[in-house]
Amino acid sequence: MRRVEKPWGYELIWAETEGYVGKLLHINAGHRLSKQLHVVKEETVYVLKGVLYNYDKYDNIQKIMPGEAFHVSPYQIHRFGAAETDVEIMEVSTPHLDDVVRFEDDYGR
Repeated sequence: MRRVEKPWGYELIWAETEGYVGKLLHINAGHRLSKQLHVVKEETVYVLKGVLYNYDKYDNIQKIMPGEAFHVSPYQIHRFGAAETDVEIMEVSTPHLDDVVRFEDDYGR
């Protein structure tokens, strides 16, 4: 297992093959990831703990509750965040880890 520190929390990469990647993402309360899209990467997340906020391309917010899943297709603009409490999600995706096109980022990336 590999831990990757992020400005919003961390990722634990628990599976990495030529066909897929499995991660646990921990998002600290009050933080969010980049507003982004993927050209090739496709991912599905499952909320384990907390309420995951997903901001779409118009910044509309969808709340994804523990026990719910959310699928992200290529070219779908999304931004995950945590509001009041930490959030933990499992993510399974295609193995294109560097496939990120950022539009906005709270951390200047």
